[in-house]
Amino acid sequence: MPARDPAKRDWEDRIVVPVLYGFGVHLRYAFRVYPTRPQRQLLARTFGCVRTVYNDAVAARKSAHREGLPYPTTAELDKRLITAAKQTPERSWLAQVSTVPLQQALRDCHAAYKNFFDSLRGRRNGTKVGPPRFKRRSNTQTARYTRNGFRLKGNGRLSIAKVGDLKVAWSRELPVKPSSVTIVKTAAGRYYASFVVAVDDEADLLEPLAIPEAETGIDLGLKSFAVLRGGKTIASPKFFRAMERKLKKAQRALSRKRKGSANRAKARIAVAKIHEKTKAKRDDWLNKQVKIIIGENQAVYVEDLNVKGLSQGRIAKSVHDTAFGMFLARLESKAARAGRTFVKVDRFFPSTQLCSACGALTGPKGLDGLRVRQWSCGCGAEHDRDVNAEINIRREGERLVAEGHAET
Repeated sequence: MPARDPAKRDWEDRIVVPVLYGFGVHLRYAFRVYPTRPQRQLLARTFGCVRTVYNDAVAARKSAHREGLPYPTTAELDKRLITAAKQTPERSWLAQVSTVPLQQALRDCHAAYKNFFDSLRGRRNGTKVGPPRFKRRSNTQTARYTRNGFRLKGNGRLSIAKVGDLKVAWSRELPVKPSSVTIVKTAAGRYYASFVVAVDDEADLLEPLAIPEAETGIDLGLKSFAVLRGGKTIASPKFFRAMERKLKKAQRALSRKRKGSANRAKARIAVAKIHEKTKAKRDDWLNKQVKIIIGENQAVYVEDLNVKGLSQGRIAKSVHDTAFGMFLARLESKAARAGRTFVKVDRFFPSTQLCSACGALTGPKGLDGLRVRQWSCGCGAEHDRDVNAEINIRREGERLVAEGHAET
């Protein structure tokens, strides 16, 4: 596939790289695609069929639950909702698209129910997951193809079954042959091809840093996004705040449009584009910060923040704008792939109240203490709130590593 000039790359042609752990590492690369008008019509038909099959599967399992019957298996739903449905007048149009994304929709529904039940039984980490809901046409539309449903051609085009050859804006080479691709249409009407590739665990390892000072604690905050070792500060970009005035204007215009009209559809897309641009800028900025931090430090120590708890109350908008949870997840993922040490310090560790000079708990406390940026300890030490917290987080992380209590 032809390489694209990096200078021509903009925020739209971004790369999203989440990591899945298992046998090796699975990476996801997303590229902007530009389908023609006939191809957009074929993709719209495919998205509609995928959405219909998924909703039929959810409805079938809800019906079984109401009647006290066992949940139908994916194989049973495949025969009933795809194979047999194609023979009926109501669902005959399912035969006009590839069967591959329809089967993947059933697997997605099965995975959604499995996550829901695992969450109820306490087998799934993280926040509680609700039951699957019906998909809507106005949200992001997706269709996933396995290897027998797509092909990368020598001219750089992506061939999709029953859709055709799509033009792709390549921004980098794929490391290996992808195992699947998901065609995504965002709420703003943009199209992306998201590839999943499997690479070795040691593919992204970096050279170890022998410098003793090549490690840092990270104190996250709203005034400054992060404070690193030596008082190095990363300013908070506040992407949503910067776009908020423009977003309010677009939302006000949307509210004035008559429901069901073409002008309302255009206004909705205008609002979606602002949200998508804000998200893209934040993603790009977070990826750059993570790359710099991992490249400059052999060990990274962070505080295990309760992001969900912080995202409530009067500071909720600011916390969501900073995306602390996304930053920590990407930092941990990148550290694991690069072979760096990553340690989370307990969220109840008093990093702000603890004096880094004498170890006394004389720092600012309570809600009133949030306004205190500079404070003095009884031992005579003068502290900057965030710099002192970074030192304490780094020392606590080093202690956990030395005692073998941390998963690094």
